[in-house]
Amino acid sequence: SDGSIRLHQMTSEYPLMQWNDSTNGQPIIALQWAVTRPAVFFVLDASSNIYIWDLLENDLLPVAKQTIPSQNIVTMALLGEPEKTNGLLGIVLAKESGQIDIQCVKKKWALP
Repeated sequence: SDGSIRLHQMTSEYPLMQWNDSTNGQPIIALQWAVTRPAVFFVLDASSNIYIWDLLENDLLPVAKQTIPSQNIVTMALLGEPEKTNGLLGIVLAKESGQIDIQCVKKKWALP
């Protein structure tokens, strides 16, 4: 609810990494790992901002932030085929109005 993210190892109750206030205090609505690139995850906050984290590039801050204007995004999902090396990764955004938006993710965040 405060925008904090914690990365845990399954065998420990203590986080390996913790990022406090990663969304400037906005509640996190969804967090999804990229299915084609394990070091990348996407975070959606309550203000319809999407933060892209690439832990191989920067493990302190998101590498990109995209604001989705005009409508509230209520959830997101990532789609792709991890067994293929073509780097195709999509992000599905569900809007408050009921509309679904599918966008392609840049290859630099999708390639294995």
